[in-house]
Amino acid sequence: MILYGSSLSPFVRKVLAFAAEKGIELDVQPVGPGDPNPDFRAASPFVKMPAFADGDFRLADSSAIIHYFEAKHPEPALIPADPQLRGRTIWFDEFADTILASCGAKMFFNRVVAPRFLNRPGDEAAAEAAERDELPRILDYLETVVPDGDGYLVGDGLTLADIAVASPFVNLGHLGCDLDRARHVRTCAYVERILARPSFARWIDREAAFLARTAA
Repeated sequence: MILYGSSLSPFVRKVLAFAAEKGIELDVQPVGPGDPNPDFRAASPFVKMPAFADGDFRLADSSAIIHYFEAKHPEPALIPADPQLRGRTIWFDEFADTILASCGAKMFFNRVVAPRFLNRPGDEAAAEAAERDELPRILDYLETVVPDGDGYLVGDGLTLADIAVASPFVNLGHLGCDLDRARHVRTCAYVERILARPSFARWIDREAAFLARTAA
C-alpha cells in the first residue's frame, strides 16, 4: 500500500499514525501539493495530500483513507462501533481537520512553507491573527473536553479522535508556538502524552531534523 504525501502535513501525519497504531505497513512516497507525479495525480483528482493506492484501488482525503483502513483492518478498533462514541469520534476528526488544522495552517504555511519551500514571503499578518484570535478559543474548547490523567477523548482507549486532534499540534511545536500552559494545562499534558506514542514520535523526529536542515 502506497501513501503519497509529506508528514509535515497534519493530514498525512494523521494517516501515518493511524496506520502505525493498526500495524499497517505503508510505502510512503514523498510528494507536495500540485506535484506532477502521475501516480499521485491519478489517486488525488484535486492534487492534494494525502493520496493512497492499494493495488488498483486509489483514494484521496485523510479521513476517507482512514475509514478504508478501519474497514479492511478492524483490529484494533480505532473507530468505535457504539453510535454515540462513533459520532463523537467523527466530530473530533472533523474538528481537527476543519478548525484546528485550518488555524495551524495559517501559521505554518505563512511562516515555514511559503518562505522556505515556495521562495516567497508568507503573510505574517494572517499568521499573527490566527495565533492571536483563533488559537486561544480552540484551546479553550479543548481544555473543557480533554481528559485528566491517562484518559482519552472518546471511550476508554485510543481512537481516531485522539490521533486527529493531536496531529496539528506537531506543526505548532515546529513553529515554537508558545502555548499558555497555565491556561491550558490539561490540553498541553494530553497532547504531549499522545504525541509521545511511537506512532507519532518517529515522524516528529524526522520532521524536526528536516526543518533544521532547511532553516539554513
